[in-house]
Amino acid sequence: MKMADQKTEAREKPSLRVVRMLLPYLWPKDRPGFKVRIVLAAIFLVAAKSANVFAPLFYRDAVDALGKPEDLAFVLPVAVILAYGLARIGATLFTELREAVFAAVAQGAIRGLGLKVFRHLHRLSLRFHLERRTGGLSRAIERGVKAIETLLGFAVFSVLPTIFEIVVVLIILWSVLDWRFAAVTFTTILVYVLYTKQVTTWRLGIRREMNEQDSRAHSKAVDSLLNYETVKYFNAERHEARRFDQALAAYEKAAIRSTLSLSTLNVGQAAIISAGLVSVMIMAAAGVAAGTMSIGEFVMVNAYLLQLYQPLNMFGYVYREIMQALIDMEKMFSLLDVAPEVEDQPDAPALIVSGGAIAFNDVHFGYDPRRPILKGVTFAVPAGKTVAVVGPSGAGKSTIARLLYRFYDVDRGSITIDGQDLRAVSQDSVRAAIGIVPQDTVLFNDDLLYNIQYGRQDATEAEAKEAARLARIADFVESLPDGWATQVGERGLKLSGGEKQRVAIARTILKNPPVLLLDEATSALDTATERQIQDNLEELAEGRTAIVIAHRLSTVVNADEILVFQDGRIAERGRHGQLLKADGVYAAMWARQQEDRQSRSALRAEAEAEAEVAEAEAEALKLARPA
Repeated sequence: MKMADQKTEAREKPSLRVVRMLLPYLWPKDRPGFKVRIVLAAIFLVAAKSANVFAPLFYRDAVDALGKPEDLAFVLPVAVILAYGLARIGATLFTELREAVFAAVAQGAIRGLGLKVFRHLHRLSLRFHLERRTGGLSRAIERGVKAIETLLGFAVFSVLPTIFEIVVVLIILWSVLDWRFAAVTFTTILVYVLYTKQVTTWRLGIRREMNEQDSRAHSKAVDSLLNYETVKYFNAERHEARRFDQALAAYEKAAIRSTLSLSTLNVGQAAIISAGLVSVMIMAAAGVAAGTMSIGEFVMVNAYLLQLYQPLNMFGYVYREIMQALIDMEKMFSLLDVAPEVEDQPDAPALIVSGGAIAFNDVHFGYDPRRPILKGVTFAVPAGKTVAVVGPSGAGKSTIARLLYRFYDVDRGSITIDGQDLRAVSQDSVRAAIGIVPQDTVLFNDDLLYNIQYGRQDATEAEAKEAARLARIADFVESLPDGWATQVGERGLKLSGGEKQRVAIARTILKNPPVLLLDEATSALDTATERQIQDNLEELAEGRTAIVIAHRLSTVVNADEILVFQDGRIAERGRHGQLLKADGVYAAMWARQQEDRQSRSALRAEAEAEAEVAEAEAEALKLARPA
C-alpha cells in the first residue's frame, strides 16, 4: 500500500530528477567553454540586478535634491538623474549580455538531452515500438525538448535574478528605512509564493489531463493520415472525423477547466500584491507625515515595490511554466526509464563471419509467455546455401527473421552464426552481417538516391547507382523527370510495390552482407513483377547464406532445403521433389496453390474468350446496320 502511495505521489508531482539530469549538460566535463560562459552569465546577472536595485536609490536622491533649492538646485539633481539613467541602461545591457552568453549553454543542453532520448529510442526493443503510438511518442519528445528550453530560460533568466533582487531590496529597505518595511514586503512575497504554489499544484492535474488528451488527439490524427488510402477505401472519412472530434472534445473540456483555474490564480495573485503595496505605501505616507521619512524615500519605496511587482507578477506565470515544463520533461524522460529488452553483454565482441553458416538449436520463443510461437525449432543453413521456410500464417515463419536480426532474444535454445551465439556478440555486428529484403519495403520521405544509399550510408553516389543498376531499377529512375532526386513520398507511397522491392534489393546489394534474409519478398506483387523480382533475388542470393521465408511455394523450388513450419514446429523438411513425393503437408499446400493458379488461369481464359465474342458481336451489329 505504501509503495502504491509513493507511485501515485510520483505521478502527481513533477520529479526533480529531471533537474538533476540537466546538470551534467549545463556543466559538462568535456566542454570547458560552457563553464566559462556560465561564470560570465552569473557575473552579468549580478551586475544587471545590482544596477536595477540601485536605480531607485538614485531616484530618491534626485527627488530629495529637487526639494532643497539651496543644494546646487540644478547641477546635483541632473547628476543624480544621469546616474539613474545609467543604472537603468546598465541593467538592460548586462541582462542582454547574460542571455547572449548563456544561449550556447542552453542550446547545447537541449541538443545533448534530445540526442540522448533519440538514441535511447533506437535502442529499445521492437516490442516497444509496435505497442507505442507514433503520434503520442513524437508529441512527448517535441513537448519535452521545448520544456528544456522553457525550464532553462525561466530558471536562469527569471527565478534566480528575481530571488537575488528580492534579497537585496529587503536588505536596503531594512537598512535605509525600517525593519517593518522589509517584514511587510517579505510577508507579501511569501504569501504570494505559497498561494501561487498551492493553486498551481492544483492546476498540474488539469495540465496532465490536457497533455493526455492532446496526445490522444494527435495520435488519432497521425494514425488516420498515415492510413489515408485505407480511410478512402472504406469511405471512413466521417468515422475518422468523429473519432478525432471526440478526442478534441475531451481536450476542450480540460482546456476550459485550465482557463478557469488560471483566472482564479490571477485574481488571487493581484489581491495579494495590491494588499502588500497598499500596506507599505500607508506606512511610508505615515512616516512622511511624522517627519521621519522624506518625500524621496516615499518615492523610493513605491519604486522598489513597483519594481518587484513586475517579476512577482511574472513569477506566477514563471512558476506555472516551470512546473508544466517539469511535467513535459518527466514524460519525455520516462522514456529513458524503459529498459531495452535486448541488450549486449558487457564488452560483447563483434560477430566474426567466415562463411555465414546459421544454426537454430532447439529454439523456443513466444511474444507472450502464455502463447508460445516456436516450440523447439532446430535446423542449419550451411555457408553459401539457401534454406526456405514455408507454412501457413501464424506458423512462426516471420519470427525466424526477427530472432535472427535479434529484435528479440530466444526464451530457450540458441541461434548461432559460424558457431557464435548471437546473444554473446554485439547487436550492431549481427545486423551488419545480415541483409534483408522484406515483404513491405518502407522508404524514407526523401529522394531515391538517399533511400538506396541507406543500405550503406558511407557509400558514394557512383556505388549507389551501380547497385541500382544491378537491381535493374537504374533505367526506371533515370527515366523519371527528376531522376535520382525524385521524392518517394511518405513511406514510399509514390512508388509501386515492385519499384519499392527493387530499391530494397539495391540497398542490400550496396550493403553486400554475407547473410541474406528474404521475408516474403514477392508475396505482395503481381505474377509478372514477381518473376522479374525473383530473378533479381536469386542473383542476389548466389554465393551467400540465405533464408527465404515464402508463402508462394513456386518461389522456393530451387532451395537447397525447404522447412515446412506448422504450429511452431518443423513438420517436414527436404528438397522440393522429396517433399512432393512424401505427399504430406508441403504436397497438399503445393496442390492447393497449383489448383488456385489453374483456376485463375481458366477464369482469365474464359474472360478473354467472352471479351472476344462480345467484340465480334458488336462488329457484326455494326456491319448489319444500314448505311
